[in-house]
Amino acid sequence: MADAGAAANGGRNKYAVLDRSEELDGRRRPPAPESERRRTERFVYACAVFASLNAILLGYDVGVMSGCIIYIQKDLHITEFQQEILVGCLSVVSLLGSLSGGRTSDVIGRKWTMGLGAIVFQLGAAIMTFAPSFTVLMIGRLLAGVGIGFGAMVSGVYIAEISPAGARGTLTSLPEICINLGILLGYVSNYAFSGLSEHINWRIMLGVGILPSVFIGFALFVIPESPRWLVMEKRVSEARAVLLQISESEAEVEERLAEIEEAAGLMKSMKSEEKEVWRELLNPSPAVRRMLYAGCGIQLFQQITGIDATVYYSPTIFKDAGIKSDQELLAATVAVGFTKTAFILVAIFLIDKVGRKPLLYVSTIGMTVCLFLLGVALALQKHDAGLMSPRIGIDLAIFAVCGNVAFFSIGIGPICWVLSSEVFPLRLRAQGSALGQVGGRVSSGLVSMSFLSMARAISVAGMFFVFAAISVVSVLFVYFCVPETKGKTLEQIEMMFESGDEWRGGEIELEDTQHLIPSTKKSVPLG
Repeated sequence: MADAGAAANGGRNKYAVLDRSEELDGRRRPPAPESERRRTERFVYACAVFASLNAILLGYDVGVMSGCIIYIQKDLHITEFQQEILVGCLSVVSLLGSLSGGRTSDVIGRKWTMGLGAIVFQLGAAIMTFAPSFTVLMIGRLLAGVGIGFGAMVSGVYIAEISPAGARGTLTSLPEICINLGILLGYVSNYAFSGLSEHINWRIMLGVGILPSVFIGFALFVIPESPRWLVMEKRVSEARAVLLQISESEAEVEERLAEIEEAAGLMKSMKSEEKEVWRELLNPSPAVRRMLYAGCGIQLFQQITGIDATVYYSPTIFKDAGIKSDQELLAATVAVGFTKTAFILVAIFLIDKVGRKPLLYVSTIGMTVCLFLLGVALALQKHDAGLMSPRIGIDLAIFAVCGNVAFFSIGIGPICWVLSSEVFPLRLRAQGSALGQVGGRVSSGLVSMSFLSMARAISVAGMFFVFAAISVVSVLFVYFCVPETKGKTLEQIEMMFESGDEWRGGEIELEDTQHLIPSTKKSVPLG
């Protein structure tokens, strides 16, 4: 495979990137005016924010359903099994949108796939709002899940493909911010409308979720198409026009376009060998296998450590801890939502400064401790051991749940989106990301649909001891399977996975890159 990074750097070490003031032929490039840089940054951030609106739909649905289910059960008299199916089915059915979303985004483009997902979600949300029975409610829920799957898969891919390397971690974690914002809005909606009648309140809670998808429709007329997709469609002039909008200078445009065209050329050579994308993913080379371990594994561990169970069933958890009133339960969930949203903002400032892997260590270790503490708090309350007062038990449970979502939001939550959208090369990016989404959605659905039944069998406390044990395994996964991708271009990341020796040796350290770079050229080591 041709080395795009080496080509871009004049044959030098592929983990070094030229300073922005240096051109490919060694001449000095005049720096872009400050006003131009700011304009470009604002436009790229605006595109990333608009693309991330799809994630608000997912977050709002997750958050609002935790409270809705209390009133749906009272209004429609559904069973515990039906509650589990209603809550968990969205995660499972969204995989249909994720699976078809990868192929659809390659056919009609990234941004119009996001629009299609918003339309399908609107239809599902409208059906749920006016549902007279559990069956109709399920139909709307299934449609909403398909729409969410479309949007969640393609938004991360789109943002990664328009982002410069230095800001890609921050920008591709915006969907996770929007998920958390959606969850918080769902919790607030639960609390705000809980005083209405049981026949009306849950319908209004669900209906409010249509509003974000309306803004997505307006966003489609603002954001450009992905330049990488345009190159794949041989629309190079349009790709150059888009790159002019998201780059600081024409020289940078030509540099990025050359990298994209080279990556697209590699994809054509793969097609000439008649090796289809899905065949390559299902029968992977060692490099692609490493990509799958990292990209799909992070999606799996994000879910099987129990975050959706914590969010969906937080009222159940707090009721088990000793809180009685429905409004007090919903008020406690609002505190969880605020914590989750606040710490995702912290992660945004750290992800491109500290790096992916250090934050993942903090996240997974912190989650392990909090999940164990939550299990202890619930176990002591349940068995009335007399080791703590009921009030202290409630406070400890709330603290542990808030701590769990805080550590999740500072690491594995946003970094999951970042890694799954940047570890795959251009030819595999849409389908590879979709495959990771499938694993994440299936595991989320299985956890959500089995939580109440399993909790009845081994207790709510027992479930969180299980989640704590899985979280220990996630720490080992980060150590062995996740590379550091901070600051590397998408093409350089591909080369890193291709190099088996460098992979086994761990990430290239700062000192390693410095002594490999000729002193006659000014360059900036990455990672």
